[in-house]
Amino acid sequence: MPSVRDFRPGDEAAFRDLNLAWIEKYFGIEAEDRAQLERLDDSVFAKCGRVLLAEDKGEVVGTVALIPMDEGCVELAKMSAREDLRGHGIGSALMDAAIAAAGEMGADRIWIETNDTLSAALSLYRSAGFEVLDRQDWHATPYSRCNVQMLKRL
Repeated sequence: MPSVRDFRPGDEAAFRDLNLAWIEKYFGIEAEDRAQLERLDDSVFAKCGRVLLAEDKGEVVGTVALIPMDEGCVELAKMSAREDLRGHGIGSALMDAAIAAAGEMGADRIWIETNDTLSAALSLYRSAGFEVLDRQDWHATPYSRCNVQMLKRL
């Protein structure tokens, strides 16, 4: 089982590369992806967000970001696991740590936007207690690939 820790200076490339791998494989890089992946200080940390990294044998193998949205709600974003290690508990470890971190951040809700072709991710989200939102309850999204939004109440 991987361990999960907070972001440290020097983790930028691992965060970027792990996320670029899945985004490029399944979709295409969009402007908001570039903003989040290339400017973590502006897109996450300036908003009092957090980035968590999963490690296995000292190597970063997964990532997730938590970005405050509005009062009591954080976005779970840029969750990734190294493709050759999927199915080894990285997503579950990151999800557990992200839920705990959201609570530490004072959140009472966690919001996710995703795509219905990512069946393993959807399964993980559902098993963690996220529920699909009706379209009238959606937040505006900058992503053309987003066709599912989910919410978990803490």
